[in-house]
Amino acid sequence: MDRNRLPADIALAANRIKDYVRETPLEFSPWFSERTGAKVWMKLENLQVTGSFKLRGAFNKLLTISDQERASGGVAASSGNHGAAVAYAMAKLGMTGIIFVPEKTSSAKVDAIRRSGGEVRFFGTDGLDTEIHARQYAADHGMTYLSPYNDAAVIAGQGSCGVEIARQLPDIDAIYIAVGGGGLISGVGTFLKTVNRNSGIVSCQPEASAVMTESVRAGRILELPSGPTLSDGTAGGIEAGAITFDICRDIITDYVTVSEDDIASAMRAFIDSHHLLLEGAAGVALAGLLGHHRKYAGKNIVVLICGGNISRDTLRQII
Repeated sequence: MDRNRLPADIALAANRIKDYVRETPLEFSPWFSERTGAKVWMKLENLQVTGSFKLRGAFNKLLTISDQERASGGVAASSGNHGAAVAYAMAKLGMTGIIFVPEKTSSAKVDAIRRSGGEVRFFGTDGLDTEIHARQYAADHGMTYLSPYNDAAVIAGQGSCGVEIARQLPDIDAIYIAVGGGGLISGVGTFLKTVNRNSGIVSCQPEASAVMTESVRAGRILELPSGPTLSDGTAGGIEAGAITFDICRDIITDYVTVSEDDIASAMRAFIDSHHLLLEGAAGVALAGLLGHHRKYAGKNIVVLICGGNISRDTLRQII
């Protein structure tokens, strides 16, 4: 991967996928602004088609592979959102494929994959195990593997969200983003750094599964267990040799980890103040802001509300 080309690739991706994805609103948040003393804006990717930012990377990847690769079918590994995005994009582009998900994936996300036309198969208890299995399955069956984060085209597609943010709010002091494998923060953070190299790029992870945070601190990708968390979309390990690791290490300015109680509290505050649904990963970014806001008092802050696919059971749990 040519890191120097990534900002240009992100701009190209934004243009490539514009007819397939929704430009989501950037909404000012009076409650979170008053609570933090900053000027807080919410990038509402929970309103994206399929309910999360993942559609951006899925379409960009599928629109950059060959006709032969599309004909071979796709295989994805996902805790839910990437799978739904890939299934939707494949259906729109006339492809078929299989989505492998961890055994304890949210029922809401499994249903979303199936509604999008994807064939769901369960494998493993950790997202990394599922990724390894899916990659091998694709290789064994001559199909195209569609990584949730470890792919330059996917990262560029996710970065298109940053292109929109920069256009909607040119003067951004910091952005808070939930991190799992790092595809979203790699793309969005890279692009925003080209607009303003002083922008704060804040990584937010649950204490129960902070693999990227601990890996960067250790200087290498670690194999760590993940505990139960509301943020199922970011839970699990990171694929060995993932290209997101070096990007995260270079562009992220702050690492924040949050408790499950903090995630639930932040989700309730968002639902009450914005009257919209969000999933646990988005709650992680909000909790990160609430626990780390003093550094950016009076500044323009964006929180990336990365998805809204939450099951009724989880919603009852937090409320």
